[in-house]
Amino acid sequence: MDTSSRAASSVPALFVYIPYCASICAYCDFNVYARRDAEFDAYTRAVTREIEMVAQTLPARPRAKTLSLGGGTPSILSAAQIESIARTVAAHFEFDAGAEWMLEVNPGTVDFEKLRALRALGFNRLSLGVQTFDDARLRQFNRAHTVADAYAAFAWARRAGFENINLDLIYGLPEQTLDEWRATLKRALAFQAEHLALYGLQIEERTVLKKRIDAGRVPLPDVDLAAQMYEEAVALAHAAGYEHYEISNWAKPGFASQHNKTYWLNEPYLGFGAGAHSSWQGERYENIRSPREYIKRMETGAAVISAREPITRAAEISETMFLGLRLGEGIAWARFQERFGEDARVLFREPIARLTDWQMLQVDDTRMRLTEQGMLISNQLLWRFLLDESK
Repeated sequence: MDTSSRAASSVPALFVYIPYCASICAYCDFNVYARRDAEFDAYTRAVTREIEMVAQTLPARPRAKTLSLGGGTPSILSAAQIESIARTVAAHFEFDAGAEWMLEVNPGTVDFEKLRALRALGFNRLSLGVQTFDDARLRQFNRAHTVADAYAAFAWARRAGFENINLDLIYGLPEQTLDEWRATLKRALAFQAEHLALYGLQIEERTVLKKRIDAGRVPLPDVDLAAQMYEEAVALAHAAGYEHYEISNWAKPGFASQHNKTYWLNEPYLGFGAGAHSSWQGERYENIRSPREYIKRMETGAAVISAREPITRAAEISETMFLGLRLGEGIAWARFQERFGEDARVLFREPIARLTDWQMLQVDDTRMRLTEQGMLISNQLLWRFLLDESK
């Protein structure tokens, strides 16, 4: 395999996947399991063992860029269990001072003491899964928290010393009106959180919501209305001083998610836990999804990786393009040239010309980026940057 394009950073971001939740959301198709509290200790031991084993395959005291605990609901673990994971990471990987350590938190799974303990462990960014400020909708989607829980969690996080907090919200819900979404946005902006992640609802197969829609119990969301909601988010967040730095993400200056930018820049990351994915040294691989099987294999010393595939040069170039174009900064010509030894303006001459003519792409001497209109319909555009694997 041609590895000449591996000019991207060789320092990985670290991701620990926690596949447990208090309840399964009606729209969720993630690898998550509810009512498995009895597994938490064994899963924590398995994850820490995997971290140790992977670190032993790397140069002594390897460096890492960021740490993220995601899921699922990482905050469903006890502070002691999270501490065990965090201390194992810190014992085996070196981070720059102030490196982003992020934890996903669902309201209702934390209190002030727990958040204070997490801050003391070194976590400096929280992602709070609010989703909506409507208790009826939270019940409709089987969310295990209330609006009051969200307000309390945010207040406790501030008291605990967190100065970098993201709020997760979903729009395009069935029967949601533009006025309802506008009110949700205004309530979110009133928090003065450093970051907002605003996601359009996706109807996934094998979810409770899909079954309800198929049975005629819930109407399909209005895609045109969802587009208006997106445009409303762009306008209100901009007016409140947020930078639209990625299609679904807004941040106050200096608070873009450094961990998530690893994915959008198509740089390496190492994942730990059941179902976790990694992209490392020219290969993409994932762990077995079942947490019980993952625990069993880690206890017996069996392999936990369930699938591997090489990252071809064509795939790496294509993914770098369509992930990078999700970012407001877009694709820098010089960065692409340094990484791949080719001029993106030549390699993708045709789609660049076409999308520029359509006013979906803005091009200058240093970079190209999607326009706001291009971001709105990005899924219909970015496939044009796929390279033919046979060439």
